[in-house]
Amino acid sequence: MDVEVRVFGGLENLIPGARFGQDIPLEVQEGCSVGLLLNRLAIPQEKVFNMLVNGCHVTADAILKKGDRISLFPAIGGG
Repeated sequence: MDVEVRVFGGLENLIPGARFGQDIPLEVQEGCSVGLLLNRLAIPQEKVFNMLVNGCHVTADAILKKGDRISLFPAIGGG
């Protein structure tokens, strides 16, 4: 099934060819979780602070559905 992933805050540097905030179309198997998606993209889960599916905060065990849009954000500090 097809999903779209967007990565922000430097996470795009972990995926060859990815660009900040741009859609990355992916095909995943039925029953794929956000955590499995992170593994597939080789993004260490500890680098991801916020995970959203269709704009809603989720945990790594959230199961994806066809057409979902996943957004991944690292912890961002400032001061």
